[in-house]
Amino acid sequence: MRRLSLLLLLAPLALLAAACGGGGGSVSKDDVAVVGGEHITRAELDRRMLQAGCSYKAQKRAFPKAGSAEYQAIQQQILQSLVQRVEVTQKAPSLGATVTDKQVADQMTQIKKQYFGGNEKRYQAALKQQCVTDAEVRSDIRANLLSDAVFNKVTAAITVSDEDAKTYYITNAAQYSQPQSRQVRHILVKDKATADKLEAQLKAGADFAALAKKYSQDPGSKSQGGKLTIQKGQTVPEFDKVAFELKTGETSPPVHTQFGWHIIQAMSAVTPRKATPFAQVKEAIKQQLLSQQKNAALTTWLAGVKKEYASKTSYATGLAPPATTTGATTTG
Repeated sequence: MRRLSLLLLLAPLALLAAACGGGGGSVSKDDVAVVGGEHITRAELDRRMLQAGCSYKAQKRAFPKAGSAEYQAIQQQILQSLVQRVEVTQKAPSLGATVTDKQVADQMTQIKKQYFGGNEKRYQAALKQQCVTDAEVRSDIRANLLSDAVFNKVTAAITVSDEDAKTYYITNAAQYSQPQSRQVRHILVKDKATADKLEAQLKAGADFAALAKKYSQDPGSKSQGGKLTIQKGQTVPEFDKVAFELKTGETSPPVHTQFGWHIIQAMSAVTPRKATPFAQVKEAIKQQLLSQQKNAALTTWLAGVKKEYASKTSYATGLAPPATTTGATTTG
């Protein structure tokens, strides 16, 4: 059963690492951080940690013990998502990014329909199971919608032309072609003595398929009389080289690979390498490049926001993020 996660950690923006901030305002004993003058309370962080624990429990997973490295990592991730929520909310007006009450209501209706079949009792049961209130769900929906609106504003001017796609297609030609292929059959045995014996029988007119079914150690082709359809570069080098050098109908002498000894017979001519026409993949390439460029633009924008807020953010003792961290945590 698909389960709706109601935690803030599923916001669509990446969580970028933050440098230790200072100057965001006085951090009282009731706060964990102050961001641009807005207070994130200890109670809110504790509430999010409780919800994380409930989510673990619903998945029958043990929640890390308080004070452990894993626990602190989850706490820091949640805190940074709360910090980023404030940053994005404060920066959104400068981009003209807004969210209406109707958008929130429509999203709420869609969620209830998609995950709970429109059944209010099932929805309420899920809230209870994950220790979340309806108000918190709506707040998170609003934050997610605002994140989407910010993303759209930041990336609105990004486009990918047909020429861009063609350049990518040419540069990555191997991704858009089918390699050489052919149908072969083989018999795999463990030792050369057995391979030599089978080779002699084949030269004397024995049936290849019958010998393969009786002696071959390859479970994938044994029952098919040794038949395989292979692509160039798909098999181990020793097998690949011989399989594509044989003339159609020709049988090889025993070939040694890491798997044992093979006798290979070429059953068909080699099908030449075939490129997929650009026209067939143009739109897919454009969408891929567009997604990559938009994500890069968002990452750059978020990094700029994080840098701007470094001097506007203060943390409670022991809760500031590491001075340097690597990578970003993206959402599901």
